[in-house]
Amino acid sequence: MFSGKTEELIRRVKRAHFARQRVLLFKPRIDNRYDDVKVVSHEGLKAEATAVSNSAELAGMVDDVTRRANGNEGELAHVIGIDEAQFFDEGIVDVAERLANAGMRVICAGLDQDFRGQPFGPMAALMSIAEFVTKLHAVCTRCGAAACRSQRLVGTEGQLFVGGAADYEPRCRRCFVPGVVEG
Repeated sequence: MFSGKTEELIRRVKRAHFARQRVLLFKPRIDNRYDDVKVVSHEGLKAEATAVSNSAELAGMVDDVTRRANGNEGELAHVIGIDEAQFFDEGIVDVAERLANAGMRVICAGLDQDFRGQPFGPMAALMSIAEFVTKLHAVCTRCGAAACRSQRLVGTEGQLFVGGAADYEPRCRRCFVPGVVEG
């Protein structure tokens, strides 16, 4: 959290737009913290996106654009952006692989670890099939070191909890307390 993952995704999507590439940007419907249909960073940067419920819906929308492009109704997507990929089901790994194999550049942003310090959803599998992985770090709120963990501050059960600054804070390995809610 707070490392600039979404800002980096938006930056890469904007560069693709400048290069006149067709971009499709997706976000999980469950993440409506800042906006229902836009990808929004904690700092307020925004980009138009499509909210989807799962990997099958995302794949169907990309396939629909591809079918229209093949019928000369549209243009084939060059870049597929996926924000908060950790909230998607495991099927997102096969979808990303299929899209990449079809020649599309797939850019996923998400947390690699949950509040317990364990792999978060499909992120480990996505990272293993990626050509490039950029791991960004926040600043530890306790000591100022590079933060690679998210400390949960609210007592909510389960791995999937969409929260913001009041619910999580970035911590370094030394200051992080796995699975403990501090708040």
